[in-house]
Amino acid sequence: QVQLVESGGGLVQPGGSLRLSCATSGFSLEDYAIGWFRQAPGKDREGVACIDGRTKSTYYKDSVKGRFTISRDNAENTIYLQMNSLNPEDAALYYCAAVDRRWVQAVHAIPERTYFDSWGQGTQVNVTS
Repeated sequence: QVQLVESGGGLVQPGGSLRLSCATSGFSLEDYAIGWFRQAPGKDREGVACIDGRTKSTYYKDSVKGRFTISRDNAENTIYLQMNSLNPEDAALYYCAAVDRRWVQAVHAIPERTYFDSWGQGTQVNVTS
């Protein structure tokens, strides 16, 4: 059974940093792509970053390139999202999600959220002074 549990959210001032964690179980990271999504009140859920578990290729939303980094720790079965230079527009509920990489390996970008069939419960990120 695929399970994803996010943690690491919180309140940070503009310009600050947070590292989100997505603890995974029930599957091998080598066989999946893991995405980070976010949803702010009144807005659609959007893809922020994605990593291919086998190739380790990474993909980012344009507005976070150079500020966010997605990475994986095989030993810990955990995916991280390091977020630097945060601004109020980054405030949202952040989710990690998993999809069998066979369905998205040809996308070479953050797949649409409809591809992902397993989701965590989310962790809240607030950016305010």
